[in-house]
Parts: sequence; structure tokens; C-alpha cells
Amino acid sequence: MAVSALVLYVIFGALGFGWRSWRQYRATGSTGFRGISGRPGSLEWLAGVGFIAAIVVGLAGVALQLGGVLGPIATLTAAPIQAAGFVLAIAGIGATLYAQNEMGESWRIGVDASETTTLVRTGVFGLVRNPIFTAMLVFGAGIALIIPNVVALAAFLLLLVTIELQVRVVEEPYLARVHGASYRDYCATTGRFVPGIGRSAARSRDS
Repeated sequence: MAVSALVLYVIFGALGFGWRSWRQYRATGSTGFRGISGRPGSLEWLAGVGFIAAIVVGLAGVALQLGGVLGPIATLTAAPIQAAGFVLAIAGIGATLYAQNEMGESWRIGVDASETTTLVRTGVFGLVRNPIFTAMLVFGAGIALIIPNVVALAAFLLLLVTIELQVRVVEEPYLARVHGASYRDYCATTGRFVPGIGRSAARSRDS
């Protein structure tokens, strides 16, 4: 199972980051990579560092189980649970690529406060505001079920926390500043990660 998890990690990284960055470069002349925001120690900085840490910890969970140093939690090793993990991981990869493609030239890794990108509200972005992050969480949950050791589960929790930070502390303030009433209206009508959940309390009345 650990070998399968490692293969899925490699596929996810190669397609979701490597191939997508290459496509972005071919289309725009930029890889879309904007790095980590904020000063060291700030919530913005912790969100970026935490995302990288979640990937490293997740790979460590795979390596430790592959090397026989760490075993899975026995109650989570039933065949249906691990089968569900495979389904979620593969679905997460596919959904990540699909959402990235839907975002088009506006796709970025990180935020550059000095630039303005198009606010994408169509397709899957009409259902949820952050479908790429939703898909990444689905992938992470799948891996945690395939190799349900304590390190892999901790990696998923770290990924969840850092994605919440990235969205709430970095991306939403940036988009609200850049797109104003249009983004506030979008937040009022569209869920954050799941349809209907995470909408703002009221639609903007700005004209």
C-alpha cells in the first residue's frame, strides 16, 4: 500500500504542479509560482510554509511505512477503507487538474499582491470558490486512508489547517481588495469549499 501511495504522490506532484506550471508558462510566459506571502512568523507566512510542510510530512508518512518503521492503525486497514482511499486519491488528482484547467490563465501558486487576475466564477467555480483546494483535500484524505499511520493522518490535518489559513488569511483578503463588490457578491452566493457552505452572511449592496 505504501508503494501505491508513493506512486500516487508522484503522479499528483508531476501533474498538479510540474505539468500545470509548464502549461502555464507556455500560455503566459510565467509558471504561475508566486511563493510564500507575508513576513516570517505571520499567519500568511505560516500558511505557505505549512502547505510545504504538509507535503513533506505526508511523504514522510509514506517513507516510514514503506521502510517498516511505522505501521498503519489496525482499525483503519480494512479493505473497503483502503479501496475508498484509492478512489478518493485518484478522484482528487483528476479534480485538481480539472479545476486548474477551469481557472485558465488566472491559476497561481501563492499570491502576488501587486498583480490583478481575472475573477473566475464559471464552471466548477460557480459551485465552490476554491475547487482546487477541495480537490487537494480529497487527494490528501485518500492517501491518509491508503496508509493510515499517525504521520499520514497528521499530514492531512496539517494540510486542512494550512489550506484554511491560505484561503481565509491570504487569498480572500487579496481578492476582496482587488475585485471589491464583485467578489463580495461571489462570496455571498457560492460556498468556500463545499456548495452552499462558507458563504458570507449577506450579498453586497454595492452597485
